[in-house]
Amino acid sequence: MTRLLDYLRLVWSYVRLNFAAQLEYRGAFVSQVVAMFINDLAWVAFWVLFFTRFPVLRDWNVSDVITIWAIATAGFGVAHAIYGNAGMIASLIAQGQIDVWMLYPRAVLPHLLLGRMSATALGDVLFGFAVYIVAVQPDLAHFALFTALVGSTAVLFVGFGVMAGSIGFYLGNATTLAQQWQFAMVTFSTYPATLFQGAVKVVLFTAVPALFINHYPVEALRSLSLSDAALAFLGSLGVLAAGVAVFHHGLRRYESGNLLVMRE
Repeated sequence: MTRLLDYLRLVWSYVRLNFAAQLEYRGAFVSQVVAMFINDLAWVAFWVLFFTRFPVLRDWNVSDVITIWAIATAGFGVAHAIYGNAGMIASLIAQGQIDVWMLYPRAVLPHLLLGRMSATALGDVLFGFAVYIVAVQPDLAHFALFTALVGSTAVLFVGFGVMAGSIGFYLGNATTLAQQWQFAMVTFSTYPATLFQGAVKVVLFTAVPALFINHYPVEALRSLSLSDAALAFLGSLGVLAAGVAVFHHGLRRYESGNLLVMRE
């Protein structure tokens, strides 16, 4: 418990400092948040128009798709607002910037992940909660479960980002490959799971574990199913554990870069 509280204090310190850094350019910060909110809204508007023409898609309706987008965007936003470097690991490896984080007295990965905040991610968080409250109009039990599942999704995105970025330890400059892999994860996680069958569905359980976002959380919220919620959490924790293991295994192969970086 002491170690957990100590870690939470570390997280809070980083979040506070990163947020203060973002506010140094308030105009740019606000514009990025608003732009991402509008971008997410445009995609949801597309699905609303789609279900106006086709009211039911393999037992899914517009409320289910809005739930997917709410969970995916809010979870992605929480992940990258707090652990902003989760999607940048491959780039940091290629540039030899892991050296900076290896100088800290604590474990490398927590500091590395917390070292950056994405301004646009806050727009995702605001959008996810706003669209779920306004469009779905949940009761207290559904909202509480939704909030918990947003946390589960955030864990999944962080773990997957770490795992995708860590291939840079083995391939050298894998920035583009890691970005495309993460982009595939985001894309598949915002489509109804019922659209995918056969081999594609197997991929969604393994190489791109999007079913822990676009299937189990929705089923959990449909009927307040704790078993489906538990499967979503277990899947997220499994991906996080795999990502951490790959990172630490790859870190032993890391060769220091020659780039000099100073941090306050």
